[in-house]
Amino acid sequence: MDLSSSSPLAITQTDVDRLPPVFSIGNISVKIGGFLELSNIWRDSNMTSGPATAWNNFPYANSPNHGLSEERLSSQLSRLSTLLEANPTPSTRLQAYIESDFGGAGGTTNSVQVNGYTPRLRQGYFTFTQKDWGFHLLMGQAWSLTTAYAKGVLPRNEQLPAVTDNNQIPGITFTRVPQIRIGKDWGQKYWLALSIEDPQATVSYSSSMTSGGRLPAVGAESEGPRVYYSNSGGVLLNPETQYTDNPVPDIVLKGAIDTSIGHYEVFGLARWFRSVIQSPGASHTHKDTQFGGGVGGAMTVPLGTPKLQLAGNVIAGEGIGRYGPSLLPDTTFNSRGQLTPIPELRGALGLIGHPRKSVLLYAYGGVETAGRRRYTAADGHQYGYGVSDQNLGGCDIEFGTCNAQTRTLASFTTGGWWHFLDGQWGSVMGGVQYTYIRKFAFRGNDGMGNSVYPTTSGNTVYVTFRYLPFQ
Repeated sequence: MDLSSSSPLAITQTDVDRLPPVFSIGNISVKIGGFLELSNIWRDSNMTSGPATAWNNFPYANSPNHGLSEERLSSQLSRLSTLLEANPTPSTRLQAYIESDFGGAGGTTNSVQVNGYTPRLRQGYFTFTQKDWGFHLLMGQAWSLTTAYAKGVLPRNEQLPAVTDNNQIPGITFTRVPQIRIGKDWGQKYWLALSIEDPQATVSYSSSMTSGGRLPAVGAESEGPRVYYSNSGGVLLNPETQYTDNPVPDIVLKGAIDTSIGHYEVFGLARWFRSVIQSPGASHTHKDTQFGGGVGGAMTVPLGTPKLQLAGNVIAGEGIGRYGPSLLPDTTFNSRGQLTPIPELRGALGLIGHPRKSVLLYAYGGVETAGRRRYTAADGHQYGYGVSDQNLGGCDIEFGTCNAQTRTLASFTTGGWWHFLDGQWGSVMGGVQYTYIRKFAFRGNDGMGNSVYPTTSGNTVYVTFRYLPFQ
């Protein structure tokens, strides 16, 4: 197995494209890919998490889980994929791809006896390609067009970090969502694509605020506005999850170029956020829509030799938190009840080495940082995101009160993979990874007028083995 790519499909997804058809259905070829995985996960703070780390949830010292190490074995990331392909004409290709793992959990799932973790849809889409026109169409659930690509903008060519954690690393931009994407290439060198993607938003506020609640009063008002912004899942959605009210899909426009000295791309992201507001004293509600989005770019560059590659990505904007693995909030509320996009900057840089074709080594650094969106209410306190008048003195005291809001997450990740067995019975590979993360909160006070800047850190170690029976 060749691990000389900066984002080998054998690690990051499934290497199904390079496999021979297992069988045919009429004129449709069927390829099967995937792997069986066992990961041993250790974290120095207990997060009660499987093989995906919620990077923003590392606890402060006030929590008994801070410094309480967590040890877990998991096979949930074992993956199966199927690719169906037909070629009605020499220049036309039709593909359907579906990919699943066991990263879901049902209401009765537990780790006590039978570990009944449930299958989930990772990807499921079909594509139409007209080679003579350079035309590409994708419809279904796939990696967002905001995700960095190693080549072009075609599916299964994403530049995903070669890491073991299923939540990637802080600083990466990605989602996997239903979408409609059209693309055009010129000689497989220049690329342009437009994607319409399923929207959702994350909301954060400095005090307890559920949909339908009232915000604090401002000015001379006796009460604040009532705000509706989400609902529990209905038919075929998760009833235990809140879904935001989104007026239109997210829109992504990306351009890319492939050259002898690397792959480069730039993109723009547009988003819309909606709330329903009952203003103070009003007997009716009104709808309010706010705009957010950002601009970003990515690159994959060989450093003088194919054995060493540099991969990086960056995005800056407002209301872009959903597209990062740390899930910093997209929006908060202003004094009028409007959803106000939060400014954010996110980026990552990785160095990937290939001392041998069967060995891959990597080191990544990443950062995600958010700005302030706050106001002062009639009670004299600040509200929103990034407030600076909270008493955060309890963040470093066990059982203390800590309502810190995250300002910045910075991380360093290093690891490697070794493909050590290959033959007619499949392939075996192993990986080891270490990640250090540091979380910084917005400034608060200690209750006596002194400024405090709560921080916490976390360490994770993965040891992973994979058997790829179809390779």
